[in-house]
Amino acid sequence: MDLIPSFSVDHTRIIPGIFTSRVDTLGDQKVTTYDVRVTRPNIEPAVDVAAMHSLEHIIATYLRNDPDWKDQIIYWGPMGCLTGFYLILKGNRAPKEIFDLILRAFQSVADAEDVPGASPVNCGNYLMHNLGMAKWYAARFAAYLAENADKPEIFEYPRSERLVTEDGRHFFDS
Repeated sequence: MDLIPSFSVDHTRIIPGIFTSRVDTLGDQKVTTYDVRVTRPNIEPAVDVAAMHSLEHIIATYLRNDPDWKDQIIYWGPMGCLTGFYLILKGNRAPKEIFDLILRAFQSVADAEDVPGASPVNCGNYLMHNLGMAKWYAARFAAYLAENADKPEIFEYPRSERLVTEDGRHFFDS
């Protein structure tokens, strides 16, 4: 089986940032999946589950209400490893082109007085939220983005080099 693109990223070298994970063509429309990496995998602890859930709700609500972007948003949700989020947008823009949107989205968490949709009617696990921790993670990531906006490494994935034998077998370094 082919290794999917998100597993070909060298997770020992990735840092927080905004990266293009993949670009797909659906009919005549390009759709881009972005990796919005909040913590450094396998180095920093994963984001607290309840805080991640709250960030998902708050930022999804923000993105889907942004007047300039709401029609481009397809999906916002957490990564299974809890080190960041996936954002899927119509079109194909470089990560730097969505930098301001992501920065504003994370900055907006500071103003949240509650978690949108955190009720038994609207959420499948409405008790699993932590607004205080969500604010902490969001402020930390927003400050990091602002401080590193001019560094290309927060926009470019580190790729793993894989040795491929003549018969097509892949070897992975340790």
